Amino acid sequence: MIYSALFLISHCDLFLLFLFFILGLVVGSFLNVVIFRLEKEEGGILTGRSHCPLCGQTLKWFELIPLVSFLLQRGRCRYCKKPISWVYPLVELATASIFVSLFLKFGLTAQLLFWLGISACLIILFVTDLRTQTVYDLICYIAIAFALARLVYWYFTFENHLFIWAALEGALVAGAFFGLLVLLSHETWMGQGDIFLGVLAGLTLGYPKVLIALFLAFLLGALVGGFLLIFQKKGWRSEVPFGPFLVSAIFLTLFLGNPILKWYLGLFYGLI
Repeated sequence: MIYSALFLISHCDLFLLFLFFILGLVVGSFLNVVIFRLEKEEGGILTGRSHCPLCGQTLKWFELIPLVSFLLQRGRCRYCKKPISWVYPLVELATASIFVSLFLKFGLTAQLLFWLGISACLIILFVTDLRTQTVYDLICYIAIAFALARLVYWYFTFENHLFIWAALEGALVAGAFFGLLVLLSHETWMGQGDIFLGVLAGLTLGYPKVLIALFLAFLLGALVGGFLLIFQKKGWRSEVPFGPFLVSAIFLTLFLGNPILKWYLGLFYGLI
Protein backbone atom coordinates (compact mmCIF):
# COMPACT_ATOMS: atom_id res chain seq x y z
CA MET A 1 0.00 0.00 0.00
CA ILE A 2 2.79 2.46 0.94
CA TYR A 3 4.75 1.70 -2.23
CA SER A 4 1.59 2.18 -4.32
CA ALA A 5 0.96 5.58 -2.72
CA LEU A 6 4.56 6.69 -3.33
CA PHE A 7 4.25 5.50 -6.94
CA LEU A 8 1.09 7.56 -7.46
CA ILE A 9 2.56 10.66 -5.79
CA SER A 10 5.72 10.56 -7.87
CA HIS A 11 3.74 10.16 -11.08
CA CYS A 12 1.41 12.97 -10.03
CA ASP A 13 4.41 15.24 -9.41
CA LEU A 14 5.88 14.34 -12.80
CA PHE A 15 2.58 15.16 -14.46
CA LEU A 16 2.42 18.53 -12.68
CA LEU A 17 6.03 19.29 -13.65
CA PHE A 18 5.19 18.52 -17.26
CA LEU A 19 2.04 20.63 -17.00
CA PHE A 20 3.95 23.64 -15.65
CA PHE A 21 6.61 23.20 -18.33
CA ILE A 22 3.94 23.33 -21.06
CA LEU A 23 2.27 26.27 -19.30
CA GLY A 24 5.63 28.05 -19.25
CA LEU A 25 6.11 27.48 -22.98
CA VAL A 26 2.64 28.88 -23.72
CA VAL A 27 3.13 31.90 -21.45
CA GLY A 28 6.61 32.43 -22.91
CA SER A 29 5.10 32.52 -26.40
CA PHE A 30 2.64 35.17 -25.20
CA LEU A 31 5.48 37.14 -23.60
CA ASN A 32 7.28 37.15 -26.94
CA VAL A 33 4.26 38.86 -28.48
CA VAL A 34 4.18 41.46 -25.69
CA ILE A 35 7.93 42.09 -26.00
CA PHE A 36 7.74 42.49 -29.77
CA ARG A 37 4.78 44.87 -29.66
CA LEU A 38 6.33 46.96 -26.89
CA GLU A 39 9.58 47.31 -28.82
CA LYS A 40 7.79 48.13 -32.09
CA GLU A 41 5.34 50.41 -30.26
CA GLU A 42 2.41 48.60 -31.80
CA GLY A 43 -0.96 49.43 -30.34
CA GLY A 44 -3.17 46.76 -28.84
CA ILE A 45 -0.67 44.55 -27.03
CA LEU A 46 -3.38 42.03 -26.15
CA THR A 47 -5.29 42.24 -29.44
CA GLY A 48 -4.62 41.60 -33.09
CA ARG A 49 -3.27 38.60 -34.99
CA SER A 50 0.32 37.45 -34.64
CA HIS A 51 2.49 38.06 -37.68
CA CYS A 52 6.02 37.53 -38.90
CA PRO A 53 8.19 40.42 -37.65
CA LEU A 54 10.18 40.29 -40.91
CA CYS A 55 7.62 40.13 -43.71
CA GLY A 56 4.41 40.97 -41.83
CA GLN A 57 2.56 37.82 -42.95
CA THR A 58 -0.23 36.81 -40.57
CA LEU A 59 0.62 33.48 -38.96
CA LYS A 60 -1.65 30.44 -38.75
CA TRP A 61 -2.28 28.55 -35.50
CA PHE A 62 0.11 25.70 -36.34
CA GLU A 63 2.88 28.23 -36.88
CA LEU A 64 2.46 29.51 -33.32
CA ILE A 65 3.00 26.29 -31.35
CA PRO A 66 5.61 27.23 -28.73
CA LEU A 67 9.09 25.87 -29.52
CA VAL A 68 7.67 23.14 -31.80
CA SER A 69 6.91 25.49 -34.70
CA PHE A 70 10.38 27.03 -34.47
CA LEU A 71 12.02 23.59 -34.63
CA LEU A 72 9.81 22.26 -37.43
CA GLN A 73 10.42 25.38 -39.51
CA ARG A 74 14.15 25.16 -38.74
CA GLY A 75 14.15 28.66 -37.33
CA ARG A 76 12.84 30.30 -40.49
CA CYS A 77 9.63 31.98 -41.57
CA ARG A 78 7.52 29.74 -43.84
CA TYR A 79 6.78 32.68 -46.12
CA CYS A 80 9.85 34.90 -46.48
CA LYS A 81 12.34 32.15 -45.46
CA LYS A 82 14.29 34.62 -43.34
CA PRO A 83 15.75 33.40 -40.03
CA ILE A 84 13.66 33.93 -36.91
CA SER A 85 15.46 35.37 -33.91
CA TRP A 86 16.65 32.83 -31.33
CA VAL A 87 15.19 35.15 -28.70
CA TYR A 88 11.76 33.61 -29.27
CA PRO A 89 12.55 29.98 -28.33
CA LEU A 90 14.96 31.12 -25.59
CA VAL A 91 12.21 33.18 -23.92
CA GLU A 92 9.83 30.23 -24.13
CA LEU A 93 12.39 27.81 -22.66
CA ALA A 94 13.43 30.27 -19.95
CA THR A 95 9.81 30.85 -18.94
CA ALA A 96 9.13 27.12 -18.85
CA SER A 97 12.24 26.47 -16.74
CA ILE A 98 11.34 29.23 -14.28
CA PHE A 99 7.74 28.03 -13.98
CA VAL A 100 8.92 24.49 -13.20
CA SER A 101 11.43 25.83 -10.65
CA LEU A 102 8.73 27.92 -8.98
CA PHE A 103 6.44 24.90 -8.72
CA LEU A 104 9.24 22.86 -7.15
CA LYS A 105 9.92 25.65 -4.63
CA PHE A 106 6.38 26.68 -3.65
CA GLY A 107 4.10 23.81 -4.69
CA LEU A 108 0.43 24.52 -5.41
CA THR A 109 0.17 27.57 -3.16
CA ALA A 110 -0.79 31.23 -3.35
CA GLN A 111 2.93 32.03 -3.32
CA LEU A 112 3.27 30.13 -6.59
CA LEU A 113 0.44 32.12 -8.18
CA PHE A 114 1.97 35.46 -7.21
CA TRP A 115 5.45 34.51 -8.37
CA LEU A 116 4.19 33.21 -11.71
CA GLY A 117 2.76 36.66 -12.43
CA ILE A 118 5.81 38.53 -11.14
CA SER A 119 8.17 36.25 -13.08
CA ALA A 120 6.35 36.84 -16.35
CA CYS A 121 6.83 40.59 -15.88
CA LEU A 122 10.49 40.15 -14.92
CA ILE A 123 11.17 38.16 -18.10
CA ILE A 124 9.66 40.94 -20.22
CA LEU A 125 11.76 43.55 -18.41
CA PHE A 126 14.91 41.44 -18.84
CA VAL A 127 14.51 41.11 -22.60
CA THR A 128 13.29 44.62 -23.41
CA ASP A 129 16.01 46.30 -21.35
CA LEU A 130 18.67 44.04 -22.87
CA ARG A 131 17.53 44.71 -26.43
CA THR A 132 16.37 48.34 -26.29
CA GLN A 133 17.75 49.63 -22.95
CA THR A 134 14.20 50.49 -21.94
CA VAL A 135 12.45 49.54 -18.71
CA TYR A 136 8.75 49.90 -19.47
CA ASP A 137 6.85 51.54 -16.61
CA LEU A 138 3.63 49.68 -17.43
CA ILE A 139 5.27 46.28 -16.90
CA CYS A 140 6.85 47.49 -13.66
CA TYR A 141 3.46 48.69 -12.42
CA ILE A 142 1.88 45.30 -13.18
CA ALA A 143 4.69 43.44 -11.38
CA ILE A 144 4.49 45.77 -8.37
CA ALA A 145 0.72 45.22 -8.31
CA PHE A 146 1.32 41.45 -8.02
CA ALA A 147 3.80 42.08 -5.19
CA LEU A 148 1.37 44.37 -3.35
CA ALA A 149 -1.45 41.84 -3.81
CA ARG A 150 0.73 39.32 -2.02
CA LEU A 151 1.18 41.74 0.89
CA VAL A 152 -2.58 42.22 1.12
CA TYR A 153 -3.02 38.44 1.12
CA TRP A 154 -0.46 38.11 3.92
CA TYR A 155 -2.19 40.87 5.92
CA PHE A 156 -5.53 39.05 5.96
CA THR A 157 -4.05 35.54 6.26
CA PHE A 158 -1.33 35.77 8.90
CA GLU A 159 -1.35 37.40 12.32
CA ASN A 160 2.39 37.96 12.20
CA HIS A 161 3.06 40.87 9.84
CA LEU A 162 6.86 40.75 9.98
CA PHE A 163 7.02 39.60 6.35
CA ILE A 164 5.00 42.64 5.29
CA TRP A 165 7.29 45.05 7.11
CA ALA A 166 10.33 43.28 5.68
CA ALA A 167 8.93 43.72 2.15
CA LEU A 168 8.14 47.41 2.67
CA GLU A 169 11.55 48.00 4.25
CA GLY A 170 13.23 46.23 1.34
CA ALA A 171 11.32 48.36 -1.17
CA LEU A 172 12.27 51.55 0.68
CA VAL A 173 15.96 50.61 0.91
CA ALA A 174 16.36 49.49 -2.72
CA GLY A 175 14.18 52.27 -4.15
CA ALA A 176 16.01 54.95 -2.18
CA PHE A 177 19.39 53.48 -3.18
CA PHE A 178 18.63 53.57 -6.90
CA GLY A 179 16.90 56.93 -6.55
CA LEU A 180 20.08 58.35 -5.03
CA LEU A 181 22.17 56.95 -7.89
CA VAL A 182 19.81 58.46 -10.45
CA LEU A 183 19.88 61.82 -8.66
CA LEU A 184 23.66 61.94 -8.30
CA SER A 185 24.36 60.83 -11.86
CA HIS A 186 21.55 62.81 -13.54
CA GLU A 187 20.37 59.49 -15.02
CA THR A 188 23.75 58.64 -16.57
CA TRP A 189 24.41 55.67 -14.27
CA MET A 190 20.84 54.53 -13.76
CA GLY A 191 17.45 55.41 -15.20
CA GLN A 192 14.05 55.96 -13.62
CA GLY A 193 13.05 52.43 -14.59
CA ASP A 194 15.80 51.05 -12.37
CA ILE A 195 14.13 52.71 -9.37
CA PHE A 196 10.92 50.79 -10.11
CA LEU A 197 12.94 47.60 -10.47
CA GLY A 198 14.60 48.28 -7.13
CA VAL A 199 11.23 48.78 -5.45
CA LEU A 200 10.01 45.55 -7.04
CA ALA A 201 13.09 43.66 -5.81
CA GLY A 202 12.48 44.93 -2.29
CA LEU A 203 8.78 44.08 -2.29
CA THR A 204 9.35 40.56 -3.59
CA LEU A 205 12.47 39.58 -1.64
CA GLY A 206 12.15 41.70 1.48
CA TYR A 207 14.89 42.93 3.77
CA PRO A 208 17.67 41.77 4.15
CA LYS A 209 17.52 39.47 1.10
CA VAL A 210 17.20 42.46 -1.21
CA LEU A 211 20.75 43.39 -0.19
CA ILE A 212 21.91 40.03 -1.55
CA ALA A 213 20.14 40.78 -4.82
CA LEU A 214 21.77 44.20 -5.08
CA PHE A 215 25.19 42.71 -4.40
CA LEU A 216 24.69 39.95 -6.97
CA ALA A 217 23.37 42.42 -9.56
CA PHE A 218 26.42 44.67 -9.30
CA LEU A 219 28.72 41.63 -9.22
CA LEU A 220 27.16 40.23 -12.38
CA GLY A 221 27.33 43.67 -13.99
CA ALA A 222 31.02 44.00 -13.15
CA LEU A 223 31.84 40.51 -14.44
CA VAL A 224 29.93 40.91 -17.70
CA GLY A 225 31.20 44.48 -18.18
CA GLY A 226 34.76 43.34 -17.63
CA PHE A 227 34.29 40.50 -20.12
CA LEU A 228 32.93 42.89 -22.76
CA LEU A 229 35.85 45.28 -22.21
CA ILE A 230 38.46 42.53 -22.43
CA PHE A 231 37.06 41.22 -25.70
CA GLN A 232 36.46 44.78 -26.97
CA LYS A 233 32.72 44.31 -27.35
CA LYS A 234 32.13 47.53 -25.40
CA GLY A 235 34.15 50.64 -24.62
CA TRP A 236 34.60 52.40 -21.28
CA ARG A 237 31.84 54.88 -22.13
CA SER A 238 29.44 52.34 -23.61
CA GLU A 239 26.06 51.99 -21.91
CA VAL A 240 25.23 48.56 -20.51
CA PRO A 241 21.63 48.04 -19.32
CA PHE A 242 21.45 47.21 -15.61
CA GLY A 243 17.94 45.71 -15.65
CA PRO A 244 18.96 42.22 -16.86
CA PHE A 245 21.51 41.94 -14.04
CA LEU A 246 18.98 42.96 -11.39
CA VAL A 247 16.32 40.61 -12.78
CA SER A 248 18.85 37.75 -12.80
CA ALA A 249 19.85 38.64 -9.24
CA ILE A 250 16.20 38.58 -8.10
CA PHE A 251 15.79 35.02 -9.42
CA LEU A 252 19.14 33.91 -7.96
CA THR A 253 18.22 35.34 -4.58
CA LEU A 254 14.76 33.79 -4.71
CA PHE A 255 16.14 30.29 -5.23
CA LEU A 256 19.51 30.57 -3.46
CA GLY A 257 19.01 33.46 -1.04
CA ASN A 258 18.74 31.38 2.14
CA PRO A 259 21.99 29.42 1.60
CA ILE A 260 23.82 32.62 0.63
CA LEU A 261 22.49 34.45 3.70
CA LYS A 262 23.44 31.57 6.01
CA TRP A 263 26.93 31.43 4.48
CA TYR A 264 27.42 35.18 4.89
CA LEU A 265 26.17 35.25 8.48
CA GLY A 266 28.36 32.26 9.32
CA LEU A 267 31.37 33.99 7.79
CA PHE A 268 30.58 37.24 9.60
CA TYR A 269 30.14 35.66 13.02
CA GLY A 270 33.21 33.51 12.41
CA LEU A 271 35.32 36.62 11.90
CA ILE A 272 34.14 38.28 15.11
